[in-house]
Amino acid sequence: MLAKQSQVPRSGDLSGSRLYLVADARPLDFLRAALAGGVDIVQLRDKALDDDGLRRAAEPFRAAADEFGVPFILNDRPDLVADTGADGVHLGQEDAGERLPGKLLGRSTHAPDQALAVQDADYVSIGPVWETPTKPGRPAAGVDYVGWAAEHVDRPWFAIGGIHAGNVHEVLSRGARRIVVVRAITEAADPEAAARELKGALDGVA
Repeated sequence: MLAKQSQVPRSGDLSGSRLYLVADARPLDFLRAALAGGVDIVQLRDKALDDDGLRRAAEPFRAAADEFGVPFILNDRPDLVADTGADGVHLGQEDAGERLPGKLLGRSTHAPDQALAVQDADYVSIGPVWETPTKPGRPAAGVDYVGWAAEHVDRPWFAIGGIHAGNVHEVLSRGARRIVVVRAITEAADPEAAARELKGALDGVA
């Protein structure tokens, strides 16, 4: 299993990042497998952990990100970015926080008005395209939002929400060129193969 030789992008440069994995606390072997399969960004999102738990869980994420030369993003906790060594933070619509110097910032959006209102983020997520148990109670934004983003969003954006190998071509056909996945890799028997299949689909479009 060979590590990528790319460098972690400076803040604002995500041109080469297309497959984004969000995962709860995971061992290093799992993260290495996913990154070897083509994951370009990895995010730690684990609402069940306290602060110390997040600091411990971040260690294999930071190690794997360093080994493969990809960004490591922390969900929702700008106050722990320094402690965890994260390259940035991802915030939802309800999360408070501002850009940290030298760090990436991502924001979730669920409708066109939210995407247009974003001023400070390096990237936005567009979705959820389909309803997903990782966001209980959040209605699907639908594939039409993906198509709208392809025409109107002027910064890197990632389609998110219920995306897997069986439906990824639908979001790609609507103009998505970057995706976020959770269960498509975290629940796969072979996370490296699952990541490689998704990355192959992304590499197959212009």
